[in-house]
Amino acid sequence: MNRQATLIIFHLSIMPLENLFGSKGRLVLSALLVCAVILELAYCQEEAQQQKINPGRKPKPSITKLGRSTNKSPRAVTVKPKIKTTPAAPAQTFLTQVLNRGKFKKVVDSISVQSGDTLELRCRGKPVQWSVPKYLEEDDEGRLSMVQQERYGVLTLVNTTGADTGEFSCYPMYCEDTDCRKEYDKAVKVFVFFPDPQELFVPSADYYEAIQLRTNWPTLLPCQVTSPQAKVTLHREFPPVEVAVDGTEISFNVKRGFTIHRPRPHHAGALFCVASLGNLRQSSTKYMLIYVNYPMAPPAPVIQASSSSVTAGENLRVSCSVVGEQDVAVEFTWDYPGQQIGRPLYTQDSISPVGGGAARQQSQSVLLVDEVRDVDQGTYTCTAQNLQGAKSVSTTVKVVPKRNKNHKN
Repeated sequence: MNRQATLIIFHLSIMPLENLFGSKGRLVLSALLVCAVILELAYCQEEAQQQKINPGRKPKPSITKLGRSTNKSPRAVTVKPKIKTTPAAPAQTFLTQVLNRGKFKKVVDSISVQSGDTLELRCRGKPVQWSVPKYLEEDDEGRLSMVQQERYGVLTLVNTTGADTGEFSCYPMYCEDTDCRKEYDKAVKVFVFFPDPQELFVPSADYYEAIQLRTNWPTLLPCQVTSPQAKVTLHREFPPVEVAVDGTEISFNVKRGFTIHRPRPHHAGALFCVASLGNLRQSSTKYMLIYVNYPMAPPAPVIQASSSSVTAGENLRVSCSVVGEQDVAVEFTWDYPGQQIGRPLYTQDSISPVGGGAARQQSQSVLLVDEVRDVDQGTYTCTAQNLQGAKSVSTTVKVVPKRNKNHKN
């Protein structure tokens, strides 16, 4: 019951007192009215206090005798704002190294694990796939294990050696039903060194390794060390001299080795690397560098026949030529109509210099067809090929019957 209803009931209850006691009743009535005013003030004070405590709370509507709200307003439909639900972002893939006593360390670009110790890596993902150095892919001797847990994959390598040095990668897998594929763009990688007090270089089974020096591609000498602290230099076997490494023509990366960025003929020969750490000094595998002048692009041959229309019995010459870089070999092959009956291939090949500022040369092949016949009519195709690719060109030759000498106009 609210305060207004209480006052009404209170007023009705004191009215008989005025009729009953006359002037005395009026005194009593006045006293009671003062009490009512005091009661009203108490209600107001209580309401003000309540508003201070709950400032956002709306006051209750007043109730009449019929129990209906006196501040009734038309019913309003409240529309709740739609909240867009965004799909949860996939968990970021990262690698963690498990250390002794259950400690974890987030790995960076490279880490070192002393040879003989255990390497344990965890990769978040369900599922994940691992990539390991080629040496371990070929034969891990039972030392390598990969286990998939509920939310991460675990790679463990025990009894480690300097030969295990290399890049370890984790690939999250995207699966639809039973079909899964690697998400290469989300792969995480770490290069792991396994310092070995007896081996500064990653062991190799070959004493000599032949490497092509391609003019169109950097050449890598993979002098890979087991410790990032080792100092590595490049040397030539004959004459015995240290090769200058200026960071531009030749550069060194402790995870890859030496890179010759623009191979030239003077880089060819037998080279090797020397690593030193403390009192230990060792030489690497010897690399036999063979210079190969690779062309900048596939050849662009041009074909031309001595005549597009040849009389039967006459000779035919079809030439195919390529103008390109000096010392770049071009190989020519032919397809011609006479092949169908076994007519042998006769060609003349030549190379000649081309004038101009740059060193250029013209390579040419000429197909010779003696005493052409009807079977020699058709399409002649020349294919020119170099180390960058091949391209073919064609021309058509028509054979005209030989005129009879006794024929009269």
